[in-house]
Amino acid sequence: MKKVRLFAVIGVVAAVMMGGLGPSPSVAQPRAHVYLLRGLMNIFSLGMDTLAEKLQHHGIYATVHNHTEWQALADRAAAAYRAGTEGPIILIGHSLGADAVMEMAAYLGARGVPVALVVPFDGTKSYATPGNVGRLVNLTQRDYAYMRRGPGFHGSLANVDVSSDPNIGHISIDKSPRLHARVVSEVLAVVGGSHHPAAPTAHEHKDPSGVAKPANNGDGVSEPDDSTATPAKPANGASNRSGTVKPLADNGAAAGPRPERSTAGTASGAQ
Repeated sequence: MKKVRLFAVIGVVAAVMMGGLGPSPSVAQPRAHVYLLRGLMNIFSLGMDTLAEKLQHHGIYATVHNHTEWQALADRAAAAYRAGTEGPIILIGHSLGADAVMEMAAYLGARGVPVALVVPFDGTKSYATPGNVGRLVNLTQRDYAYMRRGPGFHGSLANVDVSSDPNIGHISIDKSPRLHARVVSEVLAVVGGSHHPAAPTAHEHKDPSGVAKPANNGDGVSEPDDSTATPAKPANGASNRSGTVKPLADNGAAAGPRPERSTAGTASGAQ
């Protein structure tokens, strides 16, 4: 009888303990985060706010910031990435904000943090793309602000030249609905775990020099060919595609060497 009572007590205690503990909490999954950085004085890049709203409409966590905050944001992003609460990380910026996202990507790379996608809107200078970046789509109407491959970079890089579009200038490029649609497509591809960038043209052909030329569909966009070779995929959605990228002019002809500003000075009237 005593043994029966003892077993009953043990059973009650066990039931109480299990009920108190409840089911094991599920492990939190990392959340994709799109950082959007405005340009000069934090007032001339309101297209970043509109783009953030479009991304949020698709259920993507997107926040807008002053370009001067990039280092503090990078420290926060690195801490969140290491804690397993944030990733993939995506950086988008306009003008001085475009410069800032390139600096931010390099800063994160020095801390071992991958960046899945970087989209500069008309930066004020050329930068080397760091090796931690999976894909870079540079939207520009400045011939000296083409981005280039940096040491260790094996991702995909596209310089999208919109200088022939009369409706796009430095102050309006960040507000272009067409470019917004392109960027939303790029972000959704990364967050969805695969990368199928939205092509601005339907067909491409090769000229005798072997340089890929987009077919002219009148949208004012020229973009270099992007190789389909796929290296190992970095952690947290940094989907890569490698290949040699050669900038093209608006008319589809191969662009010649372009002056680059890598460390000092900004363009006149730049934000």
